[in-house]
Amino acid sequence: MATARQNSSSRRTHTSLPVIAGSSLAGTAVEWYDFFLYGTAAALVFNKLFFPAEDPMVGTLLAFATYAVGFIARPLGAAILGHYGDVKGRRATLIASLMLMGVSTFLIAFLPSYESIGVAAPIILVVLRLVQGVALGGEWGGAVLLVSEHGDSTRRAFWSAWPNLGPPLGNLLAAGVLAILSGILPEDAFLAWGWRVAFGLSALLVVIGLVLRLYVAETPLFEQKREKAVDGPKPMPLGLAVRGYWRQILLAAFTRFGENAGFYIFSLFVITYVTQIQGMDRATGLNAVMVGMVVALPAIPLFAILADRIGRRPVYIGASIATIGWAFAFFALLDTRNPAAVIAAVVGGLLIFSAYSAVIGAFFSELFPTEVRYSGVSLAYNLASVLAGSLAPIIAIALYSAFGTGYAIGVYLAVMGAISLGASLLATETRSVDLAEIGAAEPAQGDPAARVR
Repeated sequence: MATARQNSSSRRTHTSLPVIAGSSLAGTAVEWYDFFLYGTAAALVFNKLFFPAEDPMVGTLLAFATYAVGFIARPLGAAILGHYGDVKGRRATLIASLMLMGVSTFLIAFLPSYESIGVAAPIILVVLRLVQGVALGGEWGGAVLLVSEHGDSTRRAFWSAWPNLGPPLGNLLAAGVLAILSGILPEDAFLAWGWRVAFGLSALLVVIGLVLRLYVAETPLFEQKREKAVDGPKPMPLGLAVRGYWRQILLAAFTRFGENAGFYIFSLFVITYVTQIQGMDRATGLNAVMVGMVVALPAIPLFAILADRIGRRPVYIGASIATIGWAFAFFALLDTRNPAAVIAAVVGGLLIFSAYSAVIGAFFSELFPTEVRYSGVSLAYNLASVLAGSLAPIIAIALYSAFGTGYAIGVYLAVMGAISLGASLLATETRSVDLAEIGAAEPAQGDPAARVR
């Protein structure tokens, strides 16, 4: 025991917050590359290879349905990997989630099409998508905690925001790789094998992510909890989180509705809208998303600095109000069919996403004690992903099919922003919370994390 502690302490002396934040970012970027690669391919490839239909919109709808399956599996991953992370440690769990994601994505690269093996193709695709969802369900919470539990409250939003660069960076990589492949290859070659190259690249990215994650140490807060633990049966962290912190879980989930629904409309559904509805070329949508992601990357840490200075709630409230307004401006710009306007629409939407992302990591971490933090954070994060993110592209397609206008989708997105606004107004500011002092098991009335207005 003493030797293990000495080794851990020795290893930690060679790490720093920038190194830890970089390691978390690398892992989340790899996992989100894999996850978003599927989403982008669903809009461009899977609807043709795995879900053939006479109506292209029907094939796209079915492809997005399997995309949603990954979201549905995420709460399961949050429960399993969140429990493992609270019991065994943040670092080991993050390594496991990265391996699950990498293997499942790599196998998709070799999956035969519907034409080759019939209905078995979409079935296997759904199974692999489920594994992706389980892996991602435990990824974000651990990556954020690996950073937030190493630092203090003065710059927690800034450092905790670095793992949130993973979604735009991963999406940028996915869209970029597919854009390059689709640009240099004829349509037939891209559909036959070009898209598979992008999935095969995940193996290389996983190796890079694993090396970085093996380098960093476990968080001090978790090790302190483990050292103080007494022998004998222990309650399940998941049960403690749900029983003692269900209000915090729901509140945190609702604050993400505008961010999560908006992100998938601004970065994923926009490709379908531009290509299949507006009749523009595929490169226009992909380029707009890539430009938006490039803008989002520096915007997230800048908004995080603001959150450390003025608090989490003001940034949340501002982003939610912006979501409500931009929901309509977004489709007005897309309907011009002007490539520059399309880029402006996506950039504006992803700037709003950046403001949300700057706050989420710190705010969620500040709601739960160390004993249940991984479970609580992961459940809250992925509950919103299922209720808001997974359904957004499907609802968007259904609304357009029913009303024939993007403004119907704008109304839906504005409602999501209003839900986030309401939750943000109910939340208590947590900027000054000390993570080590948040009570365990049952939140006391005086606990800052327990106060919900």
